[in-house]
Amino acid sequence: MTTRIVAPQDFGGPEQLAVTTIPTPEPRAGEVRVAVRAIGVNPIDWKLYSGAFGRDPALLRGLGSDISGVVDALGTGVTGWSVGDAVVVASLPQTAYAEHVLVPVDLLVAKPESVSFEVAGGVGVVAGTAVHALETVHVGRGDTLLLHGGAGGVGGLIVQLAVRRGARVIATASAGNHDYLRALSAEPTTYGAGLEERVRALAPGGVDAAIDAVGTDEALDSSVALVADRSRIVTLAGFGRVAELGIRAIGGGPGADPGTAVRAAAVPEVLDLLARGEVELPVARTYPLEDTAQAHRDSIEGHTRGKLVVLP
Repeated sequence: MTTRIVAPQDFGGPEQLAVTTIPTPEPRAGEVRVAVRAIGVNPIDWKLYSGAFGRDPALLRGLGSDISGVVDALGTGVTGWSVGDAVVVASLPQTAYAEHVLVPVDLLVAKPESVSFEVAGGVGVVAGTAVHALETVHVGRGDTLLLHGGAGGVGGLIVQLAVRRGARVIATASAGNHDYLRALSAEPTTYGAGLEERVRALAPGGVDAAIDAVGTDEALDSSVALVADRSRIVTLAGFGRVAELGIRAIGGGPGADPGTAVRAAAVPEVLDLLARGEVELPVARTYPLEDTAQAHRDSIEGHTRGKLVVLP
């Protein structure tokens, strides 16, 4: 029995990705094997093999982190899970872009029946990042939050969770995504020249916190100009200027707070909200496993509303 996986052959762009076949792995003690139904695409996936975090060969060994699927084999000593259980997994210790993966049981979360595999496969990083960002800048009732990059998977969920906390959200996006943001109860504005002035016009009383999900100088500079307390500014992508600006960073970048415990707790929380229809996570596009390189090209290009998902 064999399984297909996608792995980068060297550092570079998506052209480095190749589909290869390996023997289907057998679960060891404390593990289950999951037949993968959906894989969430996240920017960290292609950043690892792009060279953005250096060229340590270890960076090429673990592509992806989010999956949903069905348990199809149990290792020794596993209790509480059965073959056929639908599960969600985040933060895999090995490649997620595969037809079968081995998962330690402590990383498994039950997939709610009402949440599709496609949506569930994209929840892990998005849920963890959104909740971690909001906790980092302490967004709560009565706050005005400036969000750079509101229409992507992470941005859209940040909007919804912030609104649930009682915050007002001003979110940047291209004009074509403004109606989508309004539907989520955000106030949209375009990025580009004059951003700071547009935000001041929308929030003459000031901005309490900012979340940068794009990493541009414009996002960072406007945030520090608009938010008085720099401890309430967090970036998910602009790691190179964190020390210079005195702001906070979360995620997988150099010096960023990984927020492991917060992110792990966020996954079942957001899955429950999705199951009850209280938040949504749109799937922008799906791809077969052999088109993973195109999925990464589309992720690099950006301007996607919702999640990109690979279906083995």
